[in-house]
Amino acid sequence: MGKLTLAAFAGLAAVSLAACGDTAAEQAVIGAGAGAATAVVLDGDLATGAIIGAGANVLYCQQNPSKC
Repeated sequence: MGKLTLAAFAGLAAVSLAACGDTAAEQAVIGAGAGAATAVVLDGDLATGAIIGAGANVLYCQQNPSKC
């Protein structure tokens, strides 16, 4: 699996696994943890998974506050 495909999959998995926090900082930390965990499962880069997970979770929570 290519790195870009792996990173995209890790981001999607992080969004689906992550829960929202009350603040943007909490959302970033929760998303980073989910992204890093996904990267471990997929044997990907932890930093990339954490960055994508953090960004994806903050974006999702800010766009859909009623689902958090």
